[in-house]
This record gives sequence, structure tokens and C-alpha cells, in this order.
Amino acid sequence: MKIYTRCGDKGYTSLIGGERVEKFDLRVEAYGCVDELMAFTALLADKLSADEKLSDYAQQLRSIESQLMCVSALLAVGKDGEGKVAKLKCDATQLLEQQIDQMQAQLPTITKFTIPGGDERISLCHVCRTVCRRAERAALRAGAKYEIDCDPIIYLNRLSDYFYLLGRRVTMLCEVEEIEWIP
Repeated sequence: MKIYTRCGDKGYTSLIGGERVEKFDLRVEAYGCVDELMAFTALLADKLSADEKLSDYAQQLRSIESQLMCVSALLAVGKDGEGKVAKLKCDATQLLEQQIDQMQAQLPTITKFTIPGGDERISLCHVCRTVCRRAERAALRAGAKYEIDCDPIIYLNRLSDYFYLLGRRVTMLCEVEEIEWIP
């Protein structure tokens, strides 16, 4: 199978189910943001896997990548595409919440906002967090116009919290001083 088809040369693409839409369709924008998030998540996992004390989090991120593929596919469903895409695992958001709770229990309470930085892995956690927020906003815009399963939006919302706490956890495990916002 060839990688290029020339079908998109005039600015159109197909959603799952065959519906042809413009490449700037809200659904295409939403799953494109999730695709970008998957790439950054993979990069973060690669960076964390090199450090033994962070390798468990790298494994969590590999599972998250798989869930993001489901989120992307669910956002790409067009007319006649319902039922052609696997749903998110029923416990995907619950698992994120458990992981968030575990990380939070191991972290000191903060009274100020924290700012990314101090180590490229920490900063990359925050890149993932901000791209995740953008993906969530794009999914919400698409959901306001088209019928979209709410589970991917809920998952993205929780995932951005996960990335924030992962940044704090990496800060602690790498013994980097947390940068607080002091206006």
C-alpha cells in the first residue's frame, strides 16, 4: 500500500465511515491535536525510560499512548462510522485518577503555582499538559457542533492533571528544586 493517495491534495480527508470533510474540520483539528499529544507523550516516555527511578512512569505513558490512539479514533468518527471504532477501556479514566491520587499522596502540598523548568523531563511533562489542554479544547469545539462521545473529552481533562502531577513527581524524584510562581 502506498503512503500517499493524492486524495487529500485539494484539502479534503475522510473520517471513519467514509465521510469526506475539509482538513480544517473541527473533528480533524481535534484528532490532530491528540496525534500531536501522542508524539509528545512518546518523547516523554523515551526520556523517562532512560532513568531507572522513572521507568514505571514511562510504562504508564506507553499505556496512555494506546488510550490516546482510541481517543483520536473516536474523534475521527463521521457519518456511518459509529461502531467501527473501539471505545476507550471502561476503566481508562479511573486508572488515571488512581495514578494521579498515588502521585499526589507522595508529593508535598503546594501553596503557590509551580512553573515548568529545572530539567527537560519536567518541562516536557508541561508541554504534554498544555498540548493535552489544547486537544481538550479542540474536542469540546468539535463536540459542540457534532455528536461526539464524551468519554474522550473526560479522559483528556483528567490526563492534563496527570501530566501536571507527573511533572511535580519527576521534580521530586530527580531532586530538582520546584520553581514556584512569585508575581
